[in-house]
This record gives sequence, structure tokens and C-alpha cells, in this order.
Amino acid sequence: MTDKKLPPGLHPDTLAVREAVERSQWGEHSEALYLASSFVQPNAETAARRFAALEEGYTYTRTGNPTVTSFERRLAAMEGTECAIATSTGMSAILLVALTVLKTGDHVICSQSMFGSTIKLLGTEMARFGVETSFVSQTDVEAWKAAIRPNTRMLFAETPTNPLTDLCDIAALADIAHAHGALLAVDNSFATPVLQQPAKLGADLVVHSGTKFLDGQGRVMAGAVCGTVALVDKVMGTFLRSGGLNLSPFNAWVVMKGMETLSLRVKAESAAALELARWLEAHPKVARVYYPGLESHPQHALAMRQQNGMGGAVLAFDVVGEGAEQLRANAFHVVDSTLLCSITANLGDVKTTITHPASTSHGRLTEEQRQSAGVGQGLIRISVGLEHLDDLKADLLRGLDTLT
Repeated sequence: MTDKKLPPGLHPDTLAVREAVERSQWGEHSEALYLASSFVQPNAETAARRFAALEEGYTYTRTGNPTVTSFERRLAAMEGTECAIATSTGMSAILLVALTVLKTGDHVICSQSMFGSTIKLLGTEMARFGVETSFVSQTDVEAWKAAIRPNTRMLFAETPTNPLTDLCDIAALADIAHAHGALLAVDNSFATPVLQQPAKLGADLVVHSGTKFLDGQGRVMAGAVCGTVALVDKVMGTFLRSGGLNLSPFNAWVVMKGMETLSLRVKAESAAALELARWLEAHPKVARVYYPGLESHPQHALAMRQQNGMGGAVLAFDVVGEGAEQLRANAFHVVDSTLLCSITANLGDVKTTITHPASTSHGRLTEEQRQSAGVGQGLIRISVGLEHLDDLKADLLRGLDTLT
């Protein structure tokens, strides 16, 4: 069945519910879920041509599936890139980038305040293959520029960062990378294309953990890389199909359903996060709040310009205390006193989540790495969901008001 052709220039909110492969002959309104490991060919000649990539068509789900294609097309349309390729998780998306862009002898520049697993993958695991990574201040453009070497192949940034919500100037980093023949990859999991589209600011690759806001309801794991056909489809696609890092059709379908409400969720959660951040900033047992939407955030102006005037749904704050042991105990007390917030390291859910980064998302890092990333023992991260804000405040007060 042939669908109506979508007109050009549609808003990302519209593409989030309309971009997909054509309907089947049955005319289903919701995108079809193709739970098939392989696809039957009409004859041997067609099979030969499709396996040789001389003719479009699906042969084996590891190399392509209509449901996964729908997810890829939808995300690419929202990010404003030529194409996207889906992976099993967000970390497998970063791994795919590393294994296809980098080789022995290459150099990477990365923010020192990114997600702990990304630091571990690029800084430790890729070092085993002869790739060296330099970690620099997320916010210091001059530090990124100073770290450039003749063999620098890629700059990798996450903005905002997990968990301190530091931003990087995407356009400035793109200029640095391109001036030295390197690529800029940006993890856009926190902001999503609702708040920013890194490719339009010069990024060559946009990475996603679809497990977070794209799904939005904590149901499945997924990842993706967005970019040009030449790099993402031709180079990364070939590796992915051989290596089996692909996303399952069921997970692709679930995340697609989540993307249909992405804009509504992110905007509502961002508004609630801003109000919660302002409320926390005024509490006497809170030492500092990290949230780009606050005027007190050192990169507030950049956030308003780069993130469509919104701070996002994730914030972090330091509780008061003296010394690492007391700070950890106080943070644990606040986390454990909540009855409503879910104690989990995941984020981007309609249910508000709370976690202690130093012992969870950044727990595998050395103390030196945690300190470089600014992740102290008194830090608590919250991903704001869709509960009533008064209930969230009351939940946090259980712990904050009983701190000694």
C-alpha cells in the first residue's frame, strides 16, 4: 500500500509521529512490528541481487528490518541528518563509532565530565587497541584546541553532561575539529532533537541512547548514530551488519512509540525541572544546584541559545556536609528517604528517578577520574518525570529536612 508522500519542511514534532516506512498492504495505522529473523524471496535471482546489495529489499534482520528502518528514518528526520543507524544500546552506538572511525595510532579528545561508561570505553578499552584519549574540561574551548595533535581523529562531546549538566559549545568544537581534519561526535541523549540538533551546529555524528528520553518509559534498550550516508550508512552500516550490534525490531517499535510523545514529555519535564531546581537552590541543606536553566549556571546563556531556551529534564545537586564520609551518608539519607522517586541510575523516564552518581553511573571510575569529572560524594542526580511537582518536592523534603 502506498502512503501519501510527506511534504517537505515539516516540524520535528510532526516527523516524530509521521516519518516511517510505507504501510503494508493491510493499511495499519500504527507502524507494523515485523518480528521476523529472515525474509522470503520471490525467486533465486532476486535473492542473489538483494544479498549482493544490487537491489533494495530485506533478507535477514541482522542486515535490515522494516521496523528498524522506520525508527532510523524517524530519528534522522528529527535530527536533520541524511540517515541514522540503530544499535542495541547507547554504548554500542559509541562503540560502533569508535570501531569504525578510529584505528591504532589515532587520538581522541573527550570531555572529562561525561558519562562514566563512555570515559571507561574510550579511555581504557580503546587504549588496548592503540587508541589514545585525552580528557579535557568540557567547558574550556581553548583546552580542546590545545589538545589537538596531528593524529587527532575525533572530538567526542556530551552536552549537557551526565550528571553535572555542563555544556559545550557545539559550533566552536566543530570549527576546531574541522580545521584539523577531525570529526566531531556529539552524544545528544540528554537534550534530544527537541532541544538541540547538533548536526545543524556542525557535528558530524550524533549519538543517542534511545533507552533514555526517546523511549521515555524505561521499557527497552536502544541506541543510534546519525550522520551522512557516506559515513554512517556505507561505513558504519557495513560494520554493524557484520558485527551484529543491531537493534531488535521489537525494541525499535517500542522506541518509535515513545518518540511520538517525545516533544510533549521533554518540554513538560524541562519546565518542571526548572521549577524544582529553583526550589532546591533556596533550600538550606542544598549546597549547590547544577541545572542549565538556572541563571546561576555558568553556561546559562549558551544553554538558552543552543537548547531552544530550555534546560532539559535532568538536574543535580550537592547536599551539605563536611568530608567525603559525611557527604556520602547525607546523600544516601536523602535518596533513601524518598518514597516516590525511583532509585535507579536510568534517566529520561516519565517516572522521576534519583541516584547517587559517585556510587552508580560513575562508580567504576577511579577517585581521581571522579574528582576530575566533578562528581563528589554529596552529589545527587534527578531526572524529572511527569509527577505533580508538589509531590516531588514533598518527597525530597523527607530527606532534606531531616539532615543533621
